Amino acid sequence: MGFSALSEALRREVSRRIESGELTGTELARRVGFTQAHISNFLNRKRGLKLSALDRTLRALDLTIYDLLDPVEAARHAAVPESPPGDWVEIPLVGAEAAAASAAIIEGQARDRVMYRRAVLDRIQPDTSSARKAWTRFVVVQASAADAAVMWPRVTAGALLLTDRHWTSLRPYQKDQRNLYVVRRKDAAVVRYIEAAGDRLILRPHNPEAPAELLPAGDSNARELIVGRVACIYLEP
Repeated sequence: MGFSALSEALRREVSRRIESGELTGTELARRVGFTQAHISNFLNRKRGLKLSALDRTLRALDLTIYDLLDPVEAARHAAVPESPPGDWVEIPLVGAEAAAASAAIIEGQARDRVMYRRAVLDRIQPDTSSARKAWTRFVVVQASAADAAVMWPRVTAGALLLTDRHWTSLRPYQKDQRNLYVVRRKDAAVVRYIEAAGDRLILRPHNPEAPAELLPAGDSNARELIVGRVACIYLEP
């Protein structure tokens, strides 16, 4: 919901309370510290409210932004709930942007859910030094045809990649085996082996005929470009 839509929802709620006799414009003006004319102009759409004034009005009415959201809209922005106790866990399938940048995955970002056995997830060792412990740990990212072209046969097009976003370390997860990562590249997420090269990352393919790539980090720490370590691969969606 944008700011203008939020203001309009507040107008409707104030008008409803005035029409029902719960409140008067004069009383609201006193609570917020406005003139009655200011409130009247707001309700008549002759003027808006600044963010600080909107916040004061919400407090005066004992409301939060969530009270003004449409229930469907509110549900879309709610965090994906944890699975209840049981043998299976639902992990959200998300796009590159959500996987890379959203600490908490919300309902509107989940394109689907993929079921994993809880016992499998429990066996995945955590990165105890992770700076992302407050993030939703596991997400699923779907491999693209371009990923498959350079990572075949380890990754095929459409493969579902269970990604541990807490693991951004370059240390091996298992001895003598290269970690496979989901890495953010502009507005996409790619699947590669990676190596550090100063403030940049070298993206390595599995297919020996495919070229390696150098990913500049700019002003960001190269580690921030790592979405997470691929912990499990479903070769067929």
